[in-house]
Amino acid sequence: MSTGEPHNTTDVVIVGAGLAGLYMLHAVRGIGLTGRVFEAGSGVGGTWFWNRYPGARCDVPSLEYSFGFDEALQQEWEWTERYPTQPEILRYIEHVADRFELRDGITFDTRVEAAHYDEAATAWTVTTDAGESITARFVVMATGCLSAANVPNIEGRDDFEGEIYHTGHWPHEGVDFTGKRVAVIGTGSSGVQSIPVIANEADHVTVLQRTPAYAVPAHNQPLDPEEVGRIKADYADWRAVARQTTTGFGGYLRSDDLTGALEVDELDRRQTYEERWAHGGLTFLGAFTDLMFSMDANDTAADFVRGKITEIVEDPAIAARLSPDTVIGCKRMCVDTGYYATFNRENVDLVDVNATPIERFTPNGVQIAGDVRAVDSVVFATGFDAMTGALDRIDIRGRGGVPLKEKWAAGPLTYLGVQINGFPNFFTITGPGSPSVLTNMVVSIEQHVEWIRDLLGVMAADGKTEVEATAEAEAEWVDYVNLVASATLFQGCSSWYLGANVPGKPRVFMPLPGFHEYKQQCDQVAANGYDGFVLA
Repeated sequence: MSTGEPHNTTDVVIVGAGLAGLYMLHAVRGIGLTGRVFEAGSGVGGTWFWNRYPGARCDVPSLEYSFGFDEALQQEWEWTERYPTQPEILRYIEHVADRFELRDGITFDTRVEAAHYDEAATAWTVTTDAGESITARFVVMATGCLSAANVPNIEGRDDFEGEIYHTGHWPHEGVDFTGKRVAVIGTGSSGVQSIPVIANEADHVTVLQRTPAYAVPAHNQPLDPEEVGRIKADYADWRAVARQTTTGFGGYLRSDDLTGALEVDELDRRQTYEERWAHGGLTFLGAFTDLMFSMDANDTAADFVRGKITEIVEDPAIAARLSPDTVIGCKRMCVDTGYYATFNRENVDLVDVNATPIERFTPNGVQIAGDVRAVDSVVFATGFDAMTGALDRIDIRGRGGVPLKEKWAAGPLTYLGVQINGFPNFFTITGPGSPSVLTNMVVSIEQHVEWIRDLLGVMAADGKTEVEATAEAEAEWVDYVNLVASATLFQGCSSWYLGANVPGKPRVFMPLPGFHEYKQQCDQVAANGYDGFVLA
């Protein structure tokens, strides 16, 4: 922010100081615009500022879950592990903020409450919970896809006299579960990561599972300096290969020999799965080309993982309860460290809340099928109101005062996942209708920030003051996203991709499968003079 600029005006307001917000601020400054970031937390980091639960770790390898836009940055930063922990990722984000001198443009401990568009002024008025009102030509929402915590409204929750935690808003001082009886509700990614760590501390852990998760081993380990050296010697090309994939990472595992799961015999298929399992990580689903398109092919991968669960878990009944019967990959797979083996411990038991639902909290526990399980602490590992939740919690109004929440009442509508008709000069980074959560988020963030930056640069050069997606382009894009999703197995189960974890939320598949193809489309839109947008 330039000195002498009025405190209540700026070119661009950016909401959120995670990876997306920091890079967006750096990008707009790079083209000569001013920007202000508002962040609800007391520090940078976004998702990685809040998610400090035991075992919190990224499921994308550290050498890929990092920025590639600055050669000096990627050369100087040294990751220690294959899959970085939350503290290490937060240190990296803090380093980015300091290296590019971004902190002076961030207002911390401040939540944006409203953003209203003034058509006559061609500007947005943004108000905060601190009572400040800011006028900006542009607003960029860097609020994150997984930032609005989803806490089930279970009867009697306020009556419980013990401690209640949510993995997405973990106490910064940490939690000591030594000697405690703990109930963990939810077995998605945060549950899969935290349960083994909590079980090592707690006297007893009761895992309350609604839907079992497919988890593949992380095989986490310290990074090999020689391997890091080889990658950094040609980091740009290594990243470029990753960006040719549908997920934006794992390009080093690509092969021209990849084929369909049903095009090889059972022995070769089994060997391929074993190799991917031994390698570890989310690239397991990249073993064959048809796993998310053919149910018969998908069954072979699902059967393999279910077989692994049976091998690891000693009690056949528990193994059966931990074995999903859904499409593998229709929910984001979990990357675990000792998750299934945790259920061999004597101090861990598993409750299927579909068969025996949680009835209510009591002052000293959780009532299930009429019986009260006494617990000292409850951990909600229940995830987020994904992709739209953070936006829904802000009073956003576009042309004619129309609320975004009203426009999205039946599900989110966007063009490219970047803009919304009726909301000029308003952008969403990795919004609904873009690959976002189906990818390496850092790659998707970089692509969106750079695309928005280039558009703002073109507008400045051409003297344009307003940009808005057309209704026709938006409608066609929504149809396209639905068409692509319908050709896959991603809608083969009730997932947070569909909003199914939030009562009352419209069931709409929100992300778009296929990063590489999407980037090509965005580039073509720009090359065609921003087809589908009106620049006024």
